[in-house]
Amino acid sequence: MAPENTKVVRQKAPASARLDEVDRRLLALLTQDASQGYAELGRALHLSPPAVHERVKRLKADGIITGVVARLDGEKVGRPLLAFVHVDTTSWAVTRHLLALQEFPEVEEIHTVTGESAMLLKVRTENTRTLEALLEKIHAIEGFTGTRSYIALTTYLERGPSPLPSPALTASVST
Repeated sequence: MAPENTKVVRQKAPASARLDEVDRRLLALLTQDASQGYAELGRALHLSPPAVHERVKRLKADGIITGVVARLDGEKVGRPLLAFVHVDTTSWAVTRHLLALQEFPEVEEIHTVTGESAMLLKVRTENTRTLEALLEKIHAIEGFTGTRSYIALTTYLERGPSPLPSPALTASVST
């Protein structure tokens, strides 16, 4: 029996980017409000607007800024139910088929994970009936073995990665 190819869902790990302190501060400002103009960002960073523009252009070219999007309020757009769905499969090959779930607007994130589950989905639906309909679509996939769903009651914090160094790391490095 030939060994199973488990690399079908894995992507090449990105090389770590070289960011200076100004890049990190610029990224922090953009994560707070990406609609700021170059002049406003320049004032905050003590740079000219063209210098900020060049930095943003480089950060995009380097793949550090992967997109600029609006964060939407799930409740106000008619999708108040936030759930995390652990998906169990029979193999990594089946996990590849689950990537087709990205076509469903309810699915916000898809992650392969360690532990008992193969994948973790972040989904946002109108109500429990539409969550159940999504789960039915997952159950229809061959090789699927089960799901566990966790419904979020209240979200206190939701954000992307911070470009700033962790205070705990900075303190341990400087001592």
